[in-house]
Amino acid sequence: QLQLVESGGGLVQPGGSLRLSCTTSGVTLDREAITWFRQAPGKEREGVSCISRSGGITDFTDSVKGRFTMSRDNAKNTVYLQMNSLKPEDTAVYYCAATFGRSWCAYDGMDSWGKGTLVTVSS
Repeated sequence: QLQLVESGGGLVQPGGSLRLSCTTSGVTLDREAITWFRQAPGKEREGVSCISRSGGITDFTDSVKGRFTMSRDNAKNTVYLQMNSLKPEDTAVYYCAATFGRSWCAYDGMDSWGKGTLVTVSS
């Protein structure tokens, strides 16, 4: 298991942008694929996007295509989710997750989770 920590959430108006970060403390984050999930109030958790060790991206949610982009900087031990053109329906707690030692993207089987960062899109 990895100790993952998300940051970058906050309050933003519709049409605005935020960049979320996912990192670890004490260990490197350069081997595992990282998946972003989100959970809106009263709704089930859904996968957003995943980036593999090599940088390949798998999108799980059509509603964010063209607006959200994942990237990673292994030298900085960080994975990012750039969110543009935010909409109120993007309001959710965003989590990053991984499976220790797995370098390829998958939707299920994560064994490492952050505690989440709240994104609120409201005017």
